[in-house]
Amino acid sequence: MRSLIGAVVGALCVATPALAETPAAIVEDVQGKVDGIAFMDYVAPGKIIKLGPKASVTLSYLKSCLRETISEGVVLVGAEQSTVQLGEVKRDKVPCDTNAAKLSEREANQSAATTFRTMRSDAKGAPAKLPTIYGVTPLVQAKSGSTLVIERTDGKEPTITVPLKNEVMIGGKFYDFAKAGKSLTPGGSYLAILGAKRYAFQVDASATSSPTPIVGRLLRLE
Repeated sequence: MRSLIGAVVGALCVATPALAETPAAIVEDVQGKVDGIAFMDYVAPGKIIKLGPKASVTLSYLKSCLRETISEGVVLVGAEQSTVQLGEVKRDKVPCDTNAAKLSEREANQSAATTFRTMRSDAKGAPAKLPTIYGVTPLVQAKSGSTLVIERTDGKEPTITVPLKNEVMIGGKFYDFAKAGKSLTPGGSYLAILGAKRYAFQVDASATSSPTPIVGRLLRLE
């Protein structure tokens, strides 16, 4: 075990600083004794996770849309998947959109409809696919203390306004629509508004209210 950990640490030492600073995955679940990480933590390439006996961790990778459940052993987080020694890993490809994991912001100096049309077009004015989430209950990363507004662009639903107080946030930085009992409509297009910033996204037409992996419904606004 010691020689294995030494080899993994050696691999970490040669990782570039830029790579190490970029989140690769989010921790979706932790069971048993796992040092150095917690539920809803981001982990970067090069992160080493040691799992105790009967311990497990579930990682959702932001770029590859892989969801890994790893039991025991030593885990080296990669850019798109983990390297696991002395343990077991189960991998599943889940529906997700890497563009939804980090939405591009636009200044809110236009009406909702005008802003939406601008975001919906590419550089040549052609229709562009909006970032998509695959569950009707987004998990929104935003700054605690701000106010989140969700508007449907065609006006067919009431606007949702959520004061992001500490008591409704997970870890002080995530608001879970599922936990709050709120949901959006399959196939709907929306604007998420935080102060002077607007973010456009859509809900996949086949999205349901069934439990959905975090990476498939994550909206990183901050």
